[in-house]
Amino acid sequence: MQSKATTVEQYIAELPADRQKAITELRKVIKKNLPKGFSEGMGYGMIGYYVPHSIYPAGYHCNPKLPLPFMNIASQKNFIAVYHMGVYANPKLLKWFTDEYAKVGVGKLDMGKSCIRFKKPENIPYKLMGELASKVTVEKWIEYYLKAFKK
Repeated sequence: MQSKATTVEQYIAELPADRQKAITELRKVIKKNLPKGFSEGMGYGMIGYYVPHSIYPAGYHCNPKLPLPFMNIASQKNFIAVYHMGVYANPKLLKWFTDEYAKVGVGKLDMGKSCIRFKKPENIPYKLMGELASKVTVEKWIEYYLKAFKK
């Protein structure tokens, strides 16, 4: 479900009430914890956090006109998703996250390579998601990106 919203506020306003609440809380905890240098905006029909061209002029290798993506949050058809490229690029971060997730007691982790899915908004561990957002600086993300993704 890719939104055609052009602003974060418009994206949130278009969501059902229960999803608005969850996405708003995720956004709040991510923005509070995200290291300096990342910017927020719409990307790929989702709320995105990315490295702006002013910091990484080369942009995203798939489309250099776009800034380097790092993290997204979205209301999908059957779940709320947090896409965190750092857990895909860094096995140590993935291990930390899966270990910590098991400790919060909100059920079984439903995760793809970088996509963390929450079928029930009440099961989102907001504090843990904020901590995850804090784990990778802009400089580290560029380093991981260049090592793992740039061909």
